[in-house]
Amino acid sequence: MIEQLNEAERATALDSLCEWDFDEARDALTRQFAFADFSEAFGFMARVALLADKADHHPEWSNVYNRVDILLTTHDAGGLSHRDVDLATAIDKLID
Repeated sequence: MIEQLNEAERATALDSLCEWDFDEARDALTRQFAFADFSEAFGFMARVALLADKADHHPEWSNVYNRVDILLTTHDAGGLSHRDVDLATAIDKLID
């Protein structure tokens, strides 16, 4: 069973993921990415899809032209879990 992060774990995670926002209502991480064009945005989504599938943890996301919006939460845990933090960290490495 995947466990939801406690308050201390959540605070530490949010401090380490400075580019991500916290959606308190959904107990989720969110981030918006902007790219030069649709092709670049779609390529990013393909790379994230490979990471997510390997981790067996799939984001809620949307794409409009050059923008990709990602929301990470663990439904089985009822909110934010280490899986969300790990995937957000891996996504950040694609951008850096």
